[in-house]
Formats: sequence, structure tokens, C-alpha cells
Amino acid sequence: MLGTRFTTGSPTWIDLGAPDTAAAAAFYGAVLGWEFRSAGPEAGGYGFFQQDGRTVAALGPLTEEGAESAWTVYFGTPDADATQRAAESAGGGVRLPASDVMEAGRMAALTDPAGARFAVWQPGTTRGLDRTSETNTLVWVELHTGDPEAALGFYRTLFGWRWAEMTVPGMTYRVVSTAEGDQQDASFGGVAELQDAAEPARWVPYFAVVDADATARSVQGNGGSVLMPAADVPDVGRIAWLADPSGATFAVLKPVPMD
Repeated sequence: MLGTRFTTGSPTWIDLGAPDTAAAAAFYGAVLGWEFRSAGPEAGGYGFFQQDGRTVAALGPLTEEGAESAWTVYFGTPDADATQRAAESAGGGVRLPASDVMEAGRMAALTDPAGARFAVWQPGTTRGLDRTSETNTLVWVELHTGDPEAALGFYRTLFGWRWAEMTVPGMTYRVVSTAEGDQQDASFGGVAELQDAAEPARWVPYFAVVDADATARSVQGNGGSVLMPAADVPDVGRIAWLADPSGATFAVLKPVPMD
């Protein structure tokens, strides 16, 4: 289960690059109830989405030339520079070399060999998000890629991930866990094969919600779009794939009750 006791390879942070940060803050405020707080004048427009004063995500302006609005998942590492080198050696790419984020930590923005974008976070004063796996917070991350086995091999080289296969309608799904702890308890995401070869490889964040259908309606009512209407997934919950007004993809999940 995705939590805040961060270990190597676990999702520790997530942020949105948006062409209009004020509009993005208003959208996610309306849809997920988040409040935006600027990180200060020295942060270049970057700031934090918060829930009850606790950081649940972050938001900043697009900084890469030609970049499209998208969510980026950060994975924890004890050494961002070493992980960057490992990614390059394993066929990945570097979008932003490892650099310090003031005293908060050190990060690098990378791509895997199939082109899926992600980042790594070496903690300083900031270990990661304050709250996950609660209503309107990050609960799962999912990689969609053309060759799941090759992708998993790449990420295992970087983080030592483990995975278990499960059969779902139309595909084999891989549930991914960090290298440490009980494998089921340490699971945080999954890997699925692209259903359309024309789609890009990408990481998609899932946010837990009380009502996936109502959230989808709210997204549409606030200028976003529904990419996949809400549907039930046995033993998982009810999910919907959505996009904000700038086209950034995300998903929502109403989890089945835990025993």
C-alpha cells in the first residue's frame, strides 16, 4: 500500500507541470478540494497542493521547451546522481540532470527506454508527501508501456522492484512492490501493456475518491474531460480516467472496502 514511510523506489512525490498554474489550482481545488500554497518567490511559481495543511501534491509552470502539461511521479532514492547514471546505462534518458532543490532534496528528471517520464527524489529536509492513500490523495501509480517485461527490468535495475502477475480482462497486469518489506504490503502501483500502440508510454497517477462517477462529472463541469468512464474492477474498486483542462491525464479510484 502506498504510504509515507518512504523507501528506495517508492513513490515519494508527485507534481503537475501546467501552462497556467492559477487555472490548474482552481480546477483541482474544485474537483479534489485541494488548496494551493506558493513555495515562495524564489521557487519560480512552484507550490504545493494541500489538504488540511498537509501536502498531497505539487504544481509548477512548464519549464522544458515543448513540454506538454502532465503529472510526474517521483521515486525515492538515496543517491539521485547514482540513479541517473544507472538509468543512462540501462538505456534511459536524462531530461534534467541531478540538482539540488535548495535544502529540500536533490532530484533528477528521467525517461525510461520506452519514453515514459519520471523523476527521482533524494530527500533533504523534505522526505516526500505528507499524506497518501486517503480520500483525495495519491493512492496508486500505473505505468502503461509497450513492453512491460523490458520496463520492469529497467526499473528493477534502478530500484530493485519486485512484482507479481495477475490476470485481468484482456491483459496480464503486474503489481509492483518496493524491494523492502512484505511484498503485498509494499505494493504501490502496477504495469500494464498499452492497448493502443499509438499511445505514448506514461505513468498515470490515481487519486482515491469517495465517488468516481461524481468526480468524473465534476471534472467535466470544470472544463476537463473523461477519457474512460467510471467502471468497476473486481476486487479493486471503481475507476475512471480523466484529463484536466490542459490535457494532463490522471485517474481516480473508489477502492473496495478493506477487510
